[in-house]
Amino acid sequence: MGIWKLNTVHLEHNHEPSPTKSKLYRCNRVLSAHVKRKFEVNDIAGIPLYKSFNSAVVESGSYENMTLAEGDAAAIQSYFSEMQAQCSKIFFSIDLDDDSWLKNVFWANNRCRQAYEEFRDVVTFDTTYLTNKYDMPFALFVGVNHHGQSTLLGCGLVSNEDANIFVWLFRA
Repeated sequence: MGIWKLNTVHLEHNHEPSPTKSKLYRCNRVLSAHVKRKFEVNDIAGIPLYKSFNSAVVESGSYENMTLAEGDAAAIQSYFSEMQAQCSKIFFSIDLDDDSWLKNVFWANNRCRQAYEEFRDVVTFDTTYLTNKYDMPFALFVGVNHHGQSTLLGCGLVSNEDANIFVWLFRA
């Protein structure tokens, strides 16, 4: 593997920050006491969190009006744990911030992991897709199989495209 040398670094921003990203700031991620209580009651009643969340989205009018604070990390952890109980080959890693809020997540199912073992010679990494719900970059690791076709090797959702986050994602 070669060594890369950076000759020039431009640290200034070349665009204005996006107002739609403001909901990603910690100060704007709030879950009302009413919604928290509703999630707790539904959980006790055995209603899955994703259904409770969908109900809260309908109640708030749209995903853009919804914010999650506590529980989002637990919900995704629960989801992947359930998937892993069905298939032990599923791998996932969750990155939390200092307040235990979900920052980043990486996952690869058994098929992705097997494809990586076979086709890891060429791996592309792409974060050009934004999810329509939270504007979090969707990170794809893609390889090329023996037929020259793209094959998925793993996925991630990241809070932003910061170098430290990419380091975490690549290590995961």
